[in-house]
Amino acid sequence: MELSINEQWEKCLRKFQDNLPPEQFNSWFRPITFLKYEDDTLHLGVPSEFFKEYLETNYLRLLTLTLRNVYGPAIKLFYHFQVVKDQPDSSVVMSGSNPSAAVTARGNAANPFVKSSAADELDSQLNPRYNFENYCQGECNRLAATIGQAICKDPRTQTYNPLFVFGPPGVGKTHLAQAIGIGIKECMPSRRVLYVTARLFESQYTAANARGKINDFIAFYQGIDTLIIDDIQDFIGKPGTQRTFFHIFNHLHLNAKQLILTSDVRPSEMDNMEERLLSRFKWGMTCELFRPDYDMRVKVLTRKSEQDGLDLPADVIEFIAENCTSSFRELEGIVVSLMTHATVENRPIDVELARYVLKNAVKIRRHSVNFEMIAEQVSSYYKIESDALFTKSRRREINDARQMVMYITKKLTSLPLTSIGARLSRTHATVLHAVHNIENRLATEPQLRADLTAIESALAPR
Repeated sequence: MELSINEQWEKCLRKFQDNLPPEQFNSWFRPITFLKYEDDTLHLGVPSEFFKEYLETNYLRLLTLTLRNVYGPAIKLFYHFQVVKDQPDSSVVMSGSNPSAAVTARGNAANPFVKSSAADELDSQLNPRYNFENYCQGECNRLAATIGQAICKDPRTQTYNPLFVFGPPGVGKTHLAQAIGIGIKECMPSRRVLYVTARLFESQYTAANARGKINDFIAFYQGIDTLIIDDIQDFIGKPGTQRTFFHIFNHLHLNAKQLILTSDVRPSEMDNMEERLLSRFKWGMTCELFRPDYDMRVKVLTRKSEQDGLDLPADVIEFIAENCTSSFRELEGIVVSLMTHATVENRPIDVELARYVLKNAVKIRRHSVNFEMIAEQVSSYYKIESDALFTKSRRREINDARQMVMYITKKLTSLPLTSIGARLSRTHATVLHAVHNIENRLATEPQLRADLTAIESALAPR
C-alpha cells in the first residue's frame, strides 16, 4: 500500500532513530519539521542555518540514503529557517547537498565564457544574508557603511567610484561589499551587478587565456554595471591578470560603471602591483575598516545569537567581548562553537563553557588590574570616601566595602593574602575571613551578586 506524504516522513524519522544514539536523534533530527513534499522536492524546517550546516556536515550520508530509499533517487531537499528568531518574514530557503538544477545553475551563472545580453540571466553571486539589515555599524566601519548606503541610493553617482575598502581579515569587508551590491539591485533591479573574488577572476582569466577566449572574457566583464572584486590583493604578482583588469577597469570607469574593491592591505602597501593600476584604485574613495571595539563586539554577538536562535546570557556575551577582540569572523565562530558544545554535550551556555571554548580559539586577556584600581572602584560604587577603607571603622557599609575589596583583589590579582591585608592594615586571617564571608553571601544575596558584577564590569578594559 502506498504511503501518504506524512507517513513517508514518519518512516524517515524511524530510520533516523534506528541508526542513531538517542541523544543525537533528539538533538539533530527531532527538531526538524516537515513542511511539504511535491514534485520530488522535500521541504523541511530547521531552527537555523547553523543547524542545516551541522546536519549536512555530520549526517549527510544518512540523510541521502534514507531520503532516496523513501522518496526515490530523484529527491531534492530544501531547508527553511528564519534568519532572525521569531520573525517569520526573515525566512530563508536553502537547498541541500542533493543534486538539483537550482544548485548547478548557481555555480555556473557567472561564467565569463558565455556572453549574455539579458540582465536577468546574470547571477550576481550575492549572498542574500549579507545585507545592510544584518550589517552591524559602529565607529569601526561607520564611514564605509555610510558611503556604501549612499551608493545604493544613487547607483549612478560617480563621487565614490571606485570605492576601495581595506582592513584586516574578518572585519566585514565582504559583508559590506555584498550589502552594497544587494542595495543597488534593490534600487535598480535591471542593473547588472556581479560579485567575484580576485582568485576566481584570476582562474577565469587563466582558463580564458588557455582557450584563446580573452576577448570574450574582457567583453563579459566590460558589460557589468557594478563590479565587486573581493580580496584584490590576490592580483599581486599576477602581471597578466593585472594588465587585463586594467583594461576592464578603464572601460567600466569611463562608462560610469561602479567598481567596488576590497583588500586586506591599503594600496600603498601593494608591492608588485602595477603602478598605473594602483593609481586608479585611489581615484574614488578609500575607506579603512578597523577591528571592532567592545561595544561593537557586544552588538555582533547579540545579533549573531539572535540569528541562530541562541539565547546567550549577558555575562557570557560580556566575557566573549572582552577576550575575543580581533574580528567579526572570530566572534561568529565562537558563537557557533558554543552552540555546538551546548547541543552535543547537552549543557547550559555559561561563562565556564565560554571559557572552555575560547581557550582553544583565542588567548584569554589578562587584565592589568591592581589593588589601587579595585579600592577606587569599590569606594566609588558604594559612594564612600576611599580613605575610609583604610581606617579602623566598623560601620556596616564601610566594612562591607572593605571586604569586597579583599575579595575582588584575591580574585583578580596575584597578590597573596598577607599583602592584601598589609595594604588595609589587616592580618592574613582577617582577609581570609572576608573572602569566605563574601563567597557565602554571594550564594544567597542577589544584590551582592549584582554589585560584584557591576564593579568587575567597570574594572574590565573597554
